[in-house]
Amino acid sequence: MNNISNLAYVHPNAQLGENITVAPFATIEKDVIIGDNCWIGPNSVLMSGSRIGHSCKVFPGAVIGADPQDLKYKGEYTTVEIGNHTVIRECATLHRGTADKEKTTVGDHCLIMAYVHLAHDVEVGNNCIIANSAGIAGHAVIQDNVVIEGGGVSIQQFTIVGQHSFIAGGAMVRKDIPPFIRVARDPLQYVGVNKIGMQRRGFKEGEIKTVEDIYRLIFVLNKNLSNGIQAVKDTVPDSKLKDIILEFIANSPAGIVKGV
Repeated sequence: MNNISNLAYVHPNAQLGENITVAPFATIEKDVIIGDNCWIGPNSVLMSGSRIGHSCKVFPGAVIGADPQDLKYKGEYTTVEIGNHTVIRECATLHRGTADKEKTTVGDHCLIMAYVHLAHDVEVGNNCIIANSAGIAGHAVIQDNVVIEGGGVSIQQFTIVGQHSFIAGGAMVRKDIPPFIRVARDPLQYVGVNKIGMQRRGFKEGEIKTVEDIYRLIFVLNKNLSNGIQAVKDTVPDSKLKDIILEFIANSPAGIVKGV
C-alpha cells in the first residue's frame, strides 16, 4: 500500500511500485517509473524520463530528469536511470541524457550527497559515494566503488574515474584517474594506492601489494609513463589486476593524472 500525500502531485500516468511514500509538495511527472519501497521527500521533483529502482530515497529539493544543459540537445527522448538502494540527498540535480548516450545512469547502493550535479550522459557505477557539491560534467564515467570524499570536487567532461579510486575534497579532475588509487593536491596527482578502500571491499593483501608494485613502477620509479608501463609488463607477474590497470591506461583518451 502506498502513502501518497494529498499535497503531492503525481501524474496519473506515472508508474509507482508498492510501499512507496510520497511526501507533501513532491512532484512526480508523467513517464516516471518508481520501484518498490521508495521514499520521495517533500519538494523533490521527478520529471518525465526519470527511472528509480527499488528501495531508494530522494530527499527534499532534489531534481531528477530535467533537460540537459547542452546546446546540442534538441528535445530528443532521453532518461535518467537510478539503480536500487541508492540515496539522492538534498538539492542534488540529475539531468537526462542527450542523443550521445540517451541516458544518465547511477548504479545500485550509491550515495549522492547534497547539491551534487550529475550532467547529461554521466555514468556512475555501483557502490559509489559522491560528496556534497561535487560537479560531474557531461559524458564523464565514474566506475564502481569510487569515493569522492570531500566537497567541491569538479570533474571535467568525458573524464573517466577508475574503479575503487578515491578523490580528495576540492579536487579539479581534468585527467583520467586509474583504478585503485588515491588522488589529491593541486594540480591533482597520485598520492598512493587506495589500500583502505580495497581492504573494505575484500581484496587480499597479496592483491593490494600487486597494485602497489604496479603504481610504484608507473608513478614513482619512472618519470616517463611509457617506461613505467613497460617495466610493469616486464617485471610484474600476470594477473587480473595488472590487466585492469594496463587496459585502463591504454584506453584513456584524456591521459591519466600525474605521479608524485
